[in-house]
Amino acid sequence: MSERQADPSAGEDSLDEPKPSPRLEAEPSKPQIWLMASRPRTLLAAIGPVLVGSSLAWADGQFSLMPALAAAAGALLLQILSNFANDYFDFAKGVDTRERVGPTRVMAAGLLSARELRLGMALVLGLAIVDGIYLILVGGWPILVVGAASILAALLYTGGPLPFGYRGLGDLFVFIFFGLAAVCGTYYVQAGTLSLAVLVSAVPVGFLITAILVVNNLRDIETDARAGKRTLAVLIGAKNTRRQYLALLILAYLVTLPLWLVFGLGGSVLLPFLSLPLAARRASSVFSAKGKELNSVLAATAQLSLQFSLLLSLGILL
Repeated sequence: MSERQADPSAGEDSLDEPKPSPRLEAEPSKPQIWLMASRPRTLLAAIGPVLVGSSLAWADGQFSLMPALAAAAGALLLQILSNFANDYFDFAKGVDTRERVGPTRVMAAGLLSARELRLGMALVLGLAIVDGIYLILVGGWPILVVGAASILAALLYTGGPLPFGYRGLGDLFVFIFFGLAAVCGTYYVQAGTLSLAVLVSAVPVGFLITAILVVNNLRDIETDARAGKRTLAVLIGAKNTRRQYLALLILAYLVTLPLWLVFGLGGSVLLPFLSLPLAARRASSVFSAKGKELNSVLAATAQLSLQFSLLLSLGILL
């Protein structure tokens, strides 16, 4: 039981004193700590939707470099904000303890105080807002709505009085905001419009990004259940969570077929099938791995997501 759990009456300031963690043999430098807090392996997934959205804009003769770069920056900032908020709120709510089997969390390990992480969140949020202002000037009120909703989703995933990540809704929100909204928003700020083909192209990207979260929640299913964090994995159990992961991978590849057969993007949009052997290995691993072994599956799923998006982007351009 963590000190936070042992004294539920303690105020937020009680989080401000870092606690030493036996999990780290030597304390890393501050830049290394902040890099750890940003969870760099998850940042791979943030780039994929921007690549797909930009390739669609290029194919339609609508590509614009500055909005594309701003969309990429926004996607990375939102992912980092979500990671910081998850680290902060999960520890504050007693979810992240020394029993967790996932990678080190900076607050639970005593590497950053609550004040430091709040300042980090504020800085990233400020940068995201500045980036968003430019995108709003380019794309208008729809980008304002999507951007504001994305920021709220990043913070309320584990924060606030009713965190949706604690109520089995995390998978849905990740699919919507880090998949559909990211691809469609990237295209919209360049083309000023959307089409059904763009929306369908976003679906497989969203499925694979959601698969990353599925592995994360599968790994943490026991500690989350004990802490009262009712992720979808906790609600449906480990066996069905593994089936969910397999279904997301299968559907991601199948959705490329209508892009070719219905929307006429050409047979080259099937290039993601080149990564199918890697996907098969990831599916096999998720059914056999347990506990800390799932950390490598999570990282490999993030790599698969990026590879799929790269191949899909190339297929669209061809």
